[in-house]
Amino acid sequence: MDVVTNRRNAGRVVAVVGPTAAGKSDLAIGLAAALGGEVVNADSMQLYRGMDIGTAKVPPGERSGIPHHLLDVWDVTRTADVASYQAHARTVVDGLLAAGRTPVLVGGSGLYVRAVLDDLHFPGTDPAVRARLEQELAERGSAALHADLAGRAPQAAAAILPSNGRRIVRALEVVELTGGFNASLPDHRAVYDVIQIGIDHPHLDSRISDRVAVMWAVGMVEEVRTLAGIGLREGRTASRALGYAQVLAWLDGELESAESARLATIAATRRFARRQRSWFRRDPRIIWLDRPDVEQVAGMVSSP
Repeated sequence: MDVVTNRRNAGRVVAVVGPTAAGKSDLAIGLAAALGGEVVNADSMQLYRGMDIGTAKVPPGERSGIPHHLLDVWDVTRTADVASYQAHARTVVDGLLAAGRTPVLVGGSGLYVRAVLDDLHFPGTDPAVRARLEQELAERGSAALHADLAGRAPQAAAAILPSNGRRIVRALEVVELTGGFNASLPDHRAVYDVIQIGIDHPHLDSRISDRVAVMWAVGMVEEVRTLAGIGLREGRTASRALGYAQVLAWLDGELESAESARLATIAATRRFARRQRSWFRRDPRIIWLDRPDVEQVAGMVSSP
């Protein structure tokens, strides 16, 4: 049997997805407890060490004794790499299935979720090529590089905003390494026997405001100051994370106050939640539940 067939026969994987602040983490922990499982992180920013408050990591003492995987595995100076995450996450999921445990994948980073669950292949990276393109971005700006991309891979350029320097650099790197670029993901084809549960909330905007208020109250600014001392500004991915980017902007004099940074974080998080909804709603396999109950969902997972 091929790898996909082996994985699909190994046991069931559960994925809990949806926009930020909808309640995914609590449901995942409850499901893992009910199913004899363990939680596997699929939030790209929770991969970073020290980014705890702003990414809403569940503190160890609140995890009900459930093991959590793929938290705190990268330094903040590392650029996110979905291909590396895919390899690591599948190793964890395969190991849990082999041990008779139920992997409960949870997170709102849509590409990272699909990287684990679906038959996707990601081009590698070349540090020298990446460094050269990053230097060009700093010297020439994202609009100029976007024009280069449009000349070499029009379909890719059409799918990327001219202001999104990080994605433009990655697209140009892929073009150089592979000779082309496919701007769209393939059809949904799972490599595991998986059930995906999507959760949302009718009052998500207010939940986001409340969450950000708590973050500020428990030390978000201090967390960013600490991480800035160990290279957060140099982290091309981590420095752009919601909340962290806004606090850094205030610390660097680009926003007038910590309160301005808080309000900017709320606005940016609400925009991000809308993009998450759009991403996940395109996947017809996701079962959406307005008020998920652990016992109800566990019964769905256990059904053949």
